[in-house]
Amino acid sequence: MRLVFAGTPDFAVPCLRAAAQKGEVVAVYTQPDRPAGRGRELTPSPVKREALLRGIPVLQPENFRSAASKEALRALQPDLMIVVAYGLILPQSVLDIPTYGCWNVHASLLPRWRGAAPIQRAIEAGDARTGVCLMQMEKGLDTGPVLLSQAIDIGEQETGGQLHDRLSALGAQVLSDGLGLLRADIHPVPQVQPEDGVTYAHKLDKSEARLDWSQPAHALANKVRAFNPWPMAEASVAGERLRLHGAIALDEAHGAEPGTLLRASRDGLDVACGAGVLRIRVLQREGGKAITAADYLNGRRDLVADR
Repeated sequence: MRLVFAGTPDFAVPCLRAAAQKGEVVAVYTQPDRPAGRGRELTPSPVKREALLRGIPVLQPENFRSAASKEALRALQPDLMIVVAYGLILPQSVLDIPTYGCWNVHASLLPRWRGAAPIQRAIEAGDARTGVCLMQMEKGLDTGPVLLSQAIDIGEQETGGQLHDRLSALGAQVLSDGLGLLRADIHPVPQVQPEDGVTYAHKLDKSEARLDWSQPAHALANKVRAFNPWPMAEASVAGERLRLHGAIALDEAHGAEPGTLLRASRDGLDVACGAGVLRIRVLQREGGKAITAADYLNGRRDLVADR
């Protein structure tokens, strides 16, 4: 099979490897190099780095609006185009070029969490399960029929980063299964997505990182998990701005004003919420690194002495 792969971030790299094992990847499409790091130097995407290591030609168009960009894809004579977190919308005129169209690996159980940030939104919403879908692409945003899917449970304390890595590996497995079927001339049966249960996973924004103590503790604990490693939850605790790497919710009644530090111990910093208490167990001071609450209190003895 002549395969074209389109992807950009780390999440897509295992899928590129799976594609290369099941067919001939004749080209890789990825986002143009972007400035990154303190020096703001142009940096290739993880998918581009993987492609160059494998000696696969890389194309980086800004979009697919021009006739030249479509003609370049057509010239590759692809049997199938595989799209994984590419970051560009593909018009119908592009989706129609490959013999078998375009497949997309999406990190949710569609139609739940269509859109840009399905992994983090699933954790933020308190979902118990998620998974990966292999979808036949159409013009709408993640609206195409599902070819294959696999579900997994979300761990009670699993972070966005941890779930990202598990779903990335699972996505590669599901893609590999689909490509194996296609190679055997067995075409996965498309399952139209149901109308009920559609939700949208809007792109993460750094402004969401600031915690609102008037919210329930369970909701805030989910945000802390979902936003780790980015954008990382932030909050004001005992007069200091902290980034929260790990926290749990306690079903504890209190009459304190939300945001009040109730207790400070080696187990964590217990902060009053709109309902319940958030226990902060791993945190980061400005300019510092992630440390446990116990280590933090070594430098904030005033908090222990007051309680």
